[in-house]
Amino acid sequence: MVIGIVGLGLIGGSLAKAFKFSEKATVLASDINPLTTQIALMSDFIDGDLSERIDECDYIFLAIDAQSVVKYIRDNAQLFKKDSVVVDCCGVKTAVCAPCFEVAEKNGFHFVGGHPMAGLHYSGLKYSREDLFKGANMVLVPKKDEDINLLQRLKDVIMLAQFGSISITSPEKHDEVIAFTSQLAHVVSNAYVKSPNAKIHKGFSAGSYKDLTRVAWLNEKMWAQLFLQNKQNISFEIEHLINELTKYNEAIKNDDYETLTALLKEGRECKERCDKF
Repeated sequence: MVIGIVGLGLIGGSLAKAFKFSEKATVLASDINPLTTQIALMSDFIDGDLSERIDECDYIFLAIDAQSVVKYIRDNAQLFKKDSVVVDCCGVKTAVCAPCFEVAEKNGFHFVGGHPMAGLHYSGLKYSREDLFKGANMVLVPKKDEDINLLQRLKDVIMLAQFGSISITSPEKHDEVIAFTSQLAHVVSNAYVKSPNAKIHKGFSAGSYKDLTRVAWLNEKMWAQLFLQNKQNISFEIEHLINELTKYNEAIKNDDYETLTALLKEGRECKERCDKF
């Protein structure tokens, strides 16, 4: 089995290392920066440069941004091996899946949307590691009538990278939920550290500060793209949060102990219910 990886940043580099470590596949990879590809070759966690060997791959994972995914699919549509499976790793799906499903169907290969639920607040090949996905969930977004046997084969391949589980959904549902579980968290974290008191937090901060600010250290260009490609869903989540925060703020300003207590109790109970699922 031959697996191709496009993009050797944190996600692509970790996929390459994980698949290489499994000893079940030949791993080919390429990066927009030729030096990065050479480093991966010299470090021996890929077996060759993907650039001239696309047609050898049974599976290709695209660890690049959404706009680049669509362009790569279109530019290389006739080079993909017949009946091969191409999977993206982007944080949005509606903007990616529709055009890629269409190109795949016209050119005899399969496209399945993908989103690995793992990462770090650092980026780049040097932070990649073979166990990044250990125990994590992989979200798959296939076309509506995708062959079940093909999906099972893809699941088997994905599990070689040590994922703990796989879930399947639609592009629309993915983007709706991810706006809450991931994108909103990045917005809140990034805005939170703009407080003037953030500059003097040392000695006064503990776990809650670290948990809330970890993802403030983000790639602003990549996340700006993701937010704009999912603007309806992320705007809904931001507006909902603003409305909730306004309730807390009004209760505090008005010394309204009963309302504030009720709001805090409501939030605690919401968390308890969520954790049961």
